[in-house]
Amino acid sequence: MLSILALTAPVKMMERSLFSARYCFVENLHKSGKLADFDFQVLNEWYDWIMDNQKVNVDLIVYLRSTPETCLNRMIKRSRTEEAGVPLEYLESLHELHEDWLIRKKFAYPTAPVLIMDADKELEEFKQDIEEQAPQILNCRL
Repeated sequence: MLSILALTAPVKMMERSLFSARYCFVENLHKSGKLADFDFQVLNEWYDWIMDNQKVNVDLIVYLRSTPETCLNRMIKRSRTEEAGVPLEYLESLHELHEDWLIRKKFAYPTAPVLIMDADKELEEFKQDIEEQAPQILNCRL
């Protein structure tokens, strides 16, 4: 299904973004005390400079919304060495920051629409949801 859709413009997809880096991961490091105030300020200034001086266009954000418990269970099931020992509290903190950013809109960016998809579903059901949303995702100039 996905391969037969006609695209009207090139599509670029990213797993992470400048926005998630700033509003979720950098924020989490700072709140947890792993990033000093000075370093946090430097990263904020760098982020602000990019936003003010570079053309950062985002047409659509697809939020694969999942509970921290589901994420942890999937990590355990994957059994990747680099994911071993990730505490649930870390996933909960990142989840809340994603919710602040994409659901509660506590930050100015992004101005792009957010498509929320329930990623707690089983894989086959989730694949079906992706196929249903593919036209919106791949031709996202809303």
